[in-house]
Amino acid sequence: MFSRSWILTTLLVFAGTAVCVRLGIWQLDRLEQRRAFNAQVESMWAMETLDLNQSVPDDIAKMEWRAVTVTGEYDFENQVAMRNQYHETEYGYHLITPLVWDDPSTGSGGTTVLVNRGWIPADGNSTPQDWRKYDEAGVVTVTGQIRLGQEKPAFGGVADAEGKLDVWNNLDVERIAEQSPYPMLNVFIQQDEIAGDDVPPIPFQPEIELTEGSHFGYALQWFSFATILFFGYPFFLRKQK
Repeated sequence: MFSRSWILTTLLVFAGTAVCVRLGIWQLDRLEQRRAFNAQVESMWAMETLDLNQSVPDDIAKMEWRAVTVTGEYDFENQVAMRNQYHETEYGYHLITPLVWDDPSTGSGGTTVLVNRGWIPADGNSTPQDWRKYDEAGVVTVTGQIRLGQEKPAFGGVADAEGKLDVWNNLDVERIAEQSPYPMLNVFIQQDEIAGDDVPPIPFQPEIELTEGSHFGYALQWFSFATILFFGYPFFLRKQK
C-alpha cells in the first residue's frame, strides 16, 4: 500500500475517503438545519396572530414566520424596491414601504416596520416617482408574516452597492434602516396574498415545503462511497499482487 509504486494512489484514496466523509457530514448538517427550520415555522404557525399595535416583543427577530397584524400609515417618501422579482413570467419589482404607527407599550410614537407590499411591473416603474401611483393613503391594516432581512447570500447573488439606494438586490433590513430618517424594527412583514387580487402591488407568500428533503439519503451515499474506497482499496491491492 505504501510502496513507491502505489504511494500516490494510496494518498488519493485516503483523500477521496476524507472528502466523501466530509460531504456526508455536510449533508447531516444540512438535515439538522432543515429540521430546525421546519420546527421554527411550525411553532410560529401554531401561535396566535401578533398584534403590533398592542405591543412589540423585544425578541421579535426570533419570531420569523409568525402571523402578524398592524394598523398604521405608509411612508411613501422612504420606500424602496427589490429588483429581479417575477409575477408568473412577468419581470418587475417588489415595493418595500415603511409603515408607521404609535406603540402604546413604549408610550412613544413613530414605531416603524418595513412591509413587502408586493409585485409591480418593471415597465414604467424605474424611479421612486413612478411608484407613487401605487400609494395607499390614510390608515391601513396590514396582515402577513414576520420575516427576517437578508444580506447577500453566501453563494450566488449580487451584493448591493454602498450608499443610499432606491432599488436593492437584497432585502437588507439593517442597511435600509440606516438610510431612513427614523429607526425601524429589525424585521419586515411579508404581506398576505389577497384572493383574486391582480392589481399591483400584488402581495404574495412564498411556498414552504416542510419536509426533510433528501439530505439523509445523500449522507448515506457519501458514507457508502467512503466505505467502499477505504475498505475496498486493500482488496484491490491484494488482487493486483
